Amino acid sequence: MQVGVLSDTHNLLRPRVLELLAGCERILHAGDVGEPEILDRLRRLAPVEAVRGNTDYGASAALPETLAGDLDGLPFRMVHRREDVDPRWPAESRLVIFGHSHRPELSWHGSCLLLNPGACGPRRFHLPLTLAILRVTDHRIVPEILAVE
Repeated sequence: MQVGVLSDTHNLLRPRVLELLAGCERILHAGDVGEPEILDRLRRLAPVEAVRGNTDYGASAALPETLAGDLDGLPFRMVHRREDVDPRWPAESRLVIFGHSHRPELSWHGSCLLLNPGACGPRRFHLPLTLAILRVTDHRIVPEILAVE
């Protein structure tokens, strides 16, 4: 299974993001989506799940603050801000996703991957524009951070 993970689009969905996500079977968006049309455009590629970010208002405010699910049998959790990660989640999940800082991060906490895909909307703080692709097979997660530009 190939899963696209992105965050902080802030109402800007770059054509390169869509190219990089082509072929994904699922897409996870870690918040600061912007208008719901962003998710609609992503849904043309694959089923999308998203959480609400601190700048999501209007219709996007209806997104959940946290999300729990599984990827090919591996449990995951998603929230917008790392500060809101429940300390129990790494022990209960194989993947914890967050965004907000616009800084990509991959770190392992035991068998749990902590992942911030970075941001792929408007550039902020001179940080790179990135997203993540996860390959999930045989109860393993192989992450990759990809540059959008």
